[in-house]
Parts: sequence; C-alpha cells; structure tokens
Amino acid sequence: MTTTRNADFPALLTRAAEAEVTRDPSSVITLLADSDTTGGLLTSYRSTFAQGAPGAPAHFHTRAAEMFHVIDGSLRVLVGEEVKVLEAGDFLLVPPRTHHAFAAAPGCEADVLITFTPGMARFAYMRLLERVMRGEASPREVKESSERFDNHYVDSPVWNAALGA
Repeated sequence: MTTTRNADFPALLTRAAEAEVTRDPSSVITLLADSDTTGGLLTSYRSTFAQGAPGAPAHFHTRAAEMFHVIDGSLRVLVGEEVKVLEAGDFLLVPPRTHHAFAAAPGCEADVLITFTPGMARFAYMRLLERVMRGEASPREVKESSERFDNHYVDSPVWNAALGA
C-alpha cells in the first residue's frame, strides 16, 4: 500500500544556474530549497568548502535534524563528543539537540548537500553570515539570531582540539 501525503505547495525545481549563491573566502553555498518553498518540510543547500575552510563551529538545533551527504571530497564532523571524517558518498543524520560542527577535512576540499527537516528559515541565516564576512553586519547579529534561526553555538573542547591538530 502506498501512502500519499497531501502537499500544500507545488513541486519545486531549483536549476543550478538560477540558484542563489552566498560566498565567504573559503566556501560557496548554493541555496536550493527553503522552508517557505517546501511547505515547511525541509531546507536544503549545497556547500562547497575549499581546503582549510573552517565550516561551522560547534552548535545544535532544538527543532530540526540536519543531514549531510558528501558529494565529493572529505568532511570532518563533530557529532556529540566524537569527530568523524565523512568521505564522498557518505551520509550522516544529526538529530535535534545533538552538538555538532563541520569543516573540510585537513588537506581536502568538500562538496556537501546539507538538509534540515523540518525546514528552517536558513537562507536568511546564510545571507546574514555573508554580510558579516563582508563587514556589512556585526558578528553580534549572528549571536542575537540564535532563537530565530534555531542555531545555538556551544563550546566544544573536542572540536577545538581537532581543529588545533
């Protein structure tokens, strides 16, 4: 028996050539689908990290699971208190409230599809990060937006040690 879910939104096709892109000195983020275009089901974007790209510091989300699918390269990820390296083709699901962080693995680039479910308003967050990198917004705005974007930064001695190695 097949179960069909009624959708409150039309099918969504995001053409690569038409997708919005945000950048910082070490990564390119291609915005694919945000919660407002998916009926709240998911948010998805593709992040391409250069060698040495810092990625995201330790943080957690209270309401959404975050999924990582490595398209190419290698991604170093903190999950709880453990650091793992994901290779091309690997998939990782991080449940809500789980501390995590990610960056290109040492000496590697990484091309990663990142998806949140349920969807979260992440595109506005990515635009804010880009404005901070360009000096058009204060890092304080990122800290003050933690509830709005459900992105809560934490200190992780394990991640700090991994980055220092």
